[in-house]
Amino acid sequence: MAKKALICVDDEPIILDSLREQLEKHFGDQYIYETADSAEEALEIIDELDDDDIEIAIIVSDWLMPGMKGDKFLLNVDLRYPRVVKVLLTGQADQKSIETLEELADRFALVPKPWNKDELINVIINGLEKKDDE
Repeated sequence: MAKKALICVDDEPIILDSLREQLEKHFGDQYIYETADSAEEALEIIDELDDDDIEIAIIVSDWLMPGMKGDKFLLNVDLRYPRVVKVLLTGQADQKSIETLEELADRFALVPKPWNKDELINVIINGLEKKDDE
């Protein structure tokens, strides 16, 4: 079976390092782990993975980032890759952005910052299980 990718997007390097470490520790070598410090960089990574026939399983994205905010980024991803599980990780997203994502994007979850590692892992596991059931 081909490897799948988990992508983390945040403009703070320490957050990206922490997310990647927690995910790698839990999931081991089941996945390819990619990080991006902006939505624009993440879209480039997604295109590269798609070109290499690597399925994107999960995207964990911050909301408040320079350039494109996380809600717009996840909606953009959803238009092209509706089966990708999308997780918004934030302490600052406005309610309208969250409601829009809930209405328009499939497979969406919200995890507040600072996040609880076990909660984040459970959200990802649940998202992957729902995705695999289809």
